[in-house]
Amino acid sequence: MIKSAQPVISIDQFSMKFGDKTVIDNLSFEVKEGETFGFLGSNGSGKTTTMRALLGIYQPTLGTLHINGKEFTPEDGKMLGYLPEERGLYKKESVIDVMTYFGQLKGLGKQEAREWSMKYLERVQLADKAKSKVDKLSGGQQQKVQLGVTIMNDPKVLILDEPTKGFDPVNRRLLMDIIEQQRAKGATIMLITHDMSEVERLCDRLILLKDGNKAAYGTVPEVLAQFKKKNMDDVFLHVYGEDAVLQGGEE
Repeated sequence: MIKSAQPVISIDQFSMKFGDKTVIDNLSFEVKEGETFGFLGSNGSGKTTTMRALLGIYQPTLGTLHINGKEFTPEDGKMLGYLPEERGLYKKESVIDVMTYFGQLKGLGKQEAREWSMKYLERVQLADKAKSKVDKLSGGQQQKVQLGVTIMNDPKVLILDEPTKGFDPVNRRLLMDIIEQQRAKGATIMLITHDMSEVERLCDRLILLKDGNKAAYGTVPEVLAQFKKKNMDDVFLHVYGEDAVLQGGEE
């Protein structure tokens, strides 16, 4: 639910070049306070490059990328939760110790972080794995733990990169319910996904990139009307054609 017109994320005339190759070409869009925003595109479309520039990992060639009206710095980390597609947990430590550690980094007391983590692990049916080392968990179980780390201090902004990738329908619904709860608490969510059913279910607005350019931008009904399609899968296939099955390359 969109709460106001205040942009939480603002990307204005952003271009990114690597050598002679232009990866992003004059891209502008906003994510408004309280909305769930779909950030879509095939691999190689520019999504990862945009995220890295937004989070200060890359320096943009041109343009500005702001979160809450300014460039992101590490000091802003407590207000932002980022779930990368690649898992970034300490794999040789126990699940509960890893979650407690990250909770303390996010400003929670040790006991508070530990209690929150145990409640979350019970919610996602991993309480029996609390003392297991992270590398003993399956990929899906590690993803559940990483989502918990991402949301545990109720950050104002959530950037979720393929949060349900590889999950069966039961676990996908569980994680989508958890994400929707964060939205109900007022979080602004940027959802990066290839699952168009998630987009149709969750997203207030979206942008679809192709080759570093804006191919579609607006609400789901607006985009469907623009392309005269019945669902977002058909829009994606229309924009990419045969390229939709080619998933290699830098984003």
